[in-house]
Amino acid sequence: MVSQMQVPSDEQGSDILFARQSIYSKNRDVEYYELLFRNADNAFDPSINDEDATFEVITNNYSNVINDGETKTVPCFIKVTDELLLNGKLPDLPKGHFVLELLGRSNITPELVERLKELGKQGVRLALSDYDPRERRFDVLLNIVHILKLDLRRLGIDSMPSLMAKLRPFGLELLADKVESKEQFLRCVEMGFSFYQGFFLSEPATAKGKKISANKLVLLQMLAEIDKPNATANSIEEIALNDPNLTFKILKVVNSAAFSTPKEIVSLSHAITLLGMNQIKRWIIIFMTASGGKSSGDLVNNMLVRGRMCELISEMSGQQDPISYFMVGLLSQLDALLNIEMEELLTQMPLTADISAAILSHEGMMGEILGDVKYYQHGDFEAIRGSLASKFYQMAYRHSINWADQVMKAL
Repeated sequence: MVSQMQVPSDEQGSDILFARQSIYSKNRDVEYYELLFRNADNAFDPSINDEDATFEVITNNYSNVINDGETKTVPCFIKVTDELLLNGKLPDLPKGHFVLELLGRSNITPELVERLKELGKQGVRLALSDYDPRERRFDVLLNIVHILKLDLRRLGIDSMPSLMAKLRPFGLELLADKVESKEQFLRCVEMGFSFYQGFFLSEPATAKGKKISANKLVLLQMLAEIDKPNATANSIEEIALNDPNLTFKILKVVNSAAFSTPKEIVSLSHAITLLGMNQIKRWIIIFMTASGGKSSGDLVNNMLVRGRMCELISEMSGQQDPISYFMVGLLSQLDALLNIEMEELLTQMPLTADISAAILSHEGMMGEILGDVKYYQHGDFEAIRGSLASKFYQMAYRHSINWADQVMKAL
């Protein structure tokens, strides 16, 4: 079975929370992750001494991207205050694995400028957020930093072409920040930004009347069959055999590192008998998401993280039927993957009313946990309403990222 999280028995864990957000190239490949920490600035806190938040642990667990089954490590942006840069408490960073992001509220003194120049000479990559061309205090930094964030929401997308023309002589890599829709993303690509950050991948480019594709009908038939009281391993396998490639993929996954099976599973009926209906249901739902094309890889990964984290939080909260929480989390972004409006999509899927209500309007306990996990993924830690201690959310998030990586490799 999929491994279950072991929650430590002591209550002496730290309250550290941090999440990651993707920064993309124009091809929607993940080029960086930005780490968001639990404080007012979402900035790195030098007082962190938790063993789960060291730079080595972050590099090993939070900076991996799975592409075509291969693992790639990308650098992480970390926001730093000017106080941290000047007080000598900045830890040694593994070379090439981090980009220091200076906050726009920084007091740009000669001492800070010299410190940034020194870091640049040491090979440290530097970024500046919250840039506003009307504030001349930023001008001195344009010849020092490597990456400049331009906030579309704050500066306005229509002002970007003239601003980018003024910035061109500095040779900066420009990052379009808070890209909220696919339309905005395409406009920014035309303008020539180097990088893109925002939730545009999570928004569907919907079309009325669009249907789930034919190659997913077998999965829907299997999903409906599993929920029948008289369903058997053989009855489910008979449906799956209509798509031999699907059966092969399922067997490949259940024999992968994502499971801890004692011996090789050679047939789907064998897998169902050994793993149970709920685990097969899990993988049917995963395969619903797994064929969205190359550019959807990071979205699929985020969906897997969300589904697994919903499941783990439900288990640690003592809820019944955690597989339903997994389904709610995973399917909550299926509209973006398939470009079908969520209301229309749910009418095409054999889901219970409470699962649909949790996805659509965050109703019930499944909806509450889904909301908390979404807040966590967005770094909006203070909005989390659940009663669990902070350390359990961080543990669930870290576990879910690692689990999603295993699944992406198997897929």
